[in-house]
Amino acid sequence: MAQLHKKFTDSQVKELIERYLKKEIERNYIQQILGIGQTRFFALVKSYRDNPDKFSIQYERTAKTRGISPDIEKNIMKELTFEKKMIQDKSIALKSYNYSYIKDLLDRRYRQKVSLPTIIDRAKKNDFYLTKPKRKAHDREVLTNYAGELIQHDSSFHKWSPYAPEKWYLITSLDDFSRYILYASLLKKETSWAHISAMESIFLKYGFPYSFYVDSHSIFRFVQGRDSFWRKHYLLTDDTQTQWKQVLNDCNVKVTYALSPQAKGKIERPYGWIQDRLVRTCARENISDITDAQKILNDEVNRYNYRQVHSTTHEVPYYRFQRALQEKKSLFREFVIKPPYQSTKDIFCLRMQRTIDAYRKISINNLVLKVNGNPYEIVELRIYPLNNTISEIRFWCNDKLIDVQKVKNCDLNIVHF
Repeated sequence: MAQLHKKFTDSQVKELIERYLKKEIERNYIQQILGIGQTRFFALVKSYRDNPDKFSIQYERTAKTRGISPDIEKNIMKELTFEKKMIQDKSIALKSYNYSYIKDLLDRRYRQKVSLPTIIDRAKKNDFYLTKPKRKAHDREVLTNYAGELIQHDSSFHKWSPYAPEKWYLITSLDDFSRYILYASLLKKETSWAHISAMESIFLKYGFPYSFYVDSHSIFRFVQGRDSFWRKHYLLTDDTQTQWKQVLNDCNVKVTYALSPQAKGKIERPYGWIQDRLVRTCARENISDITDAQKILNDEVNRYNYRQVHSTTHEVPYYRFQRALQEKKSLFREFVIKPPYQSTKDIFCLRMQRTIDAYRKISINNLVLKVNGNPYEIVELRIYPLNNTISEIRFWCNDKLIDVQKVKNCDLNIVHF
């Protein structure tokens, strides 16, 4: 229905109706002038005939504006107040309000449906609003054409809950094409083994991807001048393979390094949604234990993967990922153990080499082990931590498995791995 009161005055419409009643102008011309249909036209004519003196096209809204209940109002203010408290706490990695999170929280926790504009309106009226700083324009388009073409792998170190006694590491892996999160885990300590375990989880479930994209952290890359005190002309960047990189080599997976913080910052943005909600939920649930925080992380990853429409792809990550697999738009390859190795423990492991002495023994950090091998031969140790207490060492020599032993981690002293 046309908004006549915004386009014409009462006198203008009355004049046209009078000319119609006097048969000076046909109805269809008046309808076109006013921009209304036949039903609306005859309603105006009837209104004019019933009371020409009080005829008006100005109307007053009779329906009352639908408000929200006092309970909803109370909960909005409660959550906004909590948000403000977290933002003011310098130990918490939050700098802005998240009104979408509050909307979801009201629905999930209180079973209350509230529109996002309503929450923003209450925030602005009650001093719970911060203007966002202007950001430089950046390219957020998907640069890959296949699932598995590029796995964005990252770790973040934050205090994920104000009630936690320490900061924790969040290790995440994300498929660039679909934005589907393949792995997410909280850890108290970041080690090479933690990142190798993440790869093991991904590769065994999805297969070998085409490439990984990481920063130049010492776990991922040896950099001359940073990781070595004495410079040697033959020991340059990438000449020494890190434990993590050696696993990728065995799996024939490429690695691409972000050469600047700006480049790495671009791929870290997809993790922002998860990290932001993890902090807010941990704070509201009074989380102090990393095991409880992991449960919340799992819930948020599930929500992100299966329910959240991604702002870049405009699709839910899981469905985009599955569609790519179904349409054969995937560079994931079937996981196969590289010969001559026999077990996944030979692939996803820590590695070192030793020379067997005349007494058929080797030494690892003052731990002496007898090996079923020939003296003076070089043996490769593939170490697989079974748990926090024991590791399994698999001894390889000349492409043959010559021995398997279990050793206490405290005796092995591989904590730096």
